[in-house]
Amino acid sequence: MGELIMSAPVAGLTSKNRITAEDVVMLRREVFGDGVVTRGEAEALFALDATTKDKCAEWPDFFVEAVTDYIVHQEKPAGYVSEDNADWLVRTISRDGMVDSRTELELLVHVLEKAKSSPNRLSAYALEQVAHAVINGKGPLMHGGKLVPGRIAKAEVELLRRILYAYGGDGNIAITRSETEVLFQINERTAAASNDPSWNDLFVKAIANFVMCSAGYEAPMRDVALRQDSFFEQAEPEIGGFFSRMVSGGLAGILEAYRAPGDIEAEWESKNKAAEALARRAETVDAGEAKWLAEHIGDRPLQENERALLTLIRHASPEIHPALKPLIDKVA
Repeated sequence: MGELIMSAPVAGLTSKNRITAEDVVMLRREVFGDGVVTRGEAEALFALDATTKDKCAEWPDFFVEAVTDYIVHQEKPAGYVSEDNADWLVRTISRDGMVDSRTELELLVHVLEKAKSSPNRLSAYALEQVAHAVINGKGPLMHGGKLVPGRIAKAEVELLRRILYAYGGDGNIAITRSETEVLFQINERTAAASNDPSWNDLFVKAIANFVMCSAGYEAPMRDVALRQDSFFEQAEPEIGGFFSRMVSGGLAGILEAYRAPGDIEAEWESKNKAAEALARRAETVDAGEAKWLAEHIGDRPLQENERALLTLIRHASPEIHPALKPLIDKVA
């Protein structure tokens, strides 16, 4: 299986089908002793995790730490997950496209958190695991019997928020379309349920981040764009009550996190970056983005968090694309 699995101490672990705290101390010496975690060692740890039934409480943290070290830090430049390592990770933890171990799900999220940059599909894949568990009531989140199919609880929302926080890395990128696709899937499949209120907050802020940054606003750090704590500013009076129910801090609280294209242009122009300013001024929500959003919301009655999202777009955007106008008119 790999170089670690061939060592005598580890071979002993496979035969006794049990990993104790003392075994984890030994494994730490084996794996980290030379300062390099290899793919062979990572594969060996996966084999141990899959075949050993009786594992001590110290095992999950060690397993996640060691495999994350291989994926994130051992290839140059350190901190950047390569396409090959991302493919290997998804291939290794997937059974029919799904992760069925809480330890492996934690590994996936931990890799996103520790990496400075990772392929887009890795974040979307992590979100899909949560979506599958929420919609179908099956998967690593259901251990303990807390999942209700078709309903999203606070614990699942916070796991989604954790994944979305993590993916931005050091690139300060906005929420991506593949991520929003998963969020809309969850929203559509849980519309009739009594979801935790934190879901509405996360949904509106995440989709707004995608739409506003497509319109030329500067993307704030994800932990700012999606933060859960209340903002200082209050919502505008005419919609304050609505947004206070849906999103912490209201409309003004969300907008406070973004810098308008005009503000960015002024700064660039002050630094003699007129060309970049002109390019940024030309950016808008193009037909593709508007059509995408209109198709997801459709002609059905608006959900309350979709109404909040459209109200935000109406107040934030100086120009509404024709494809969105019928939807915007519903909240005018």
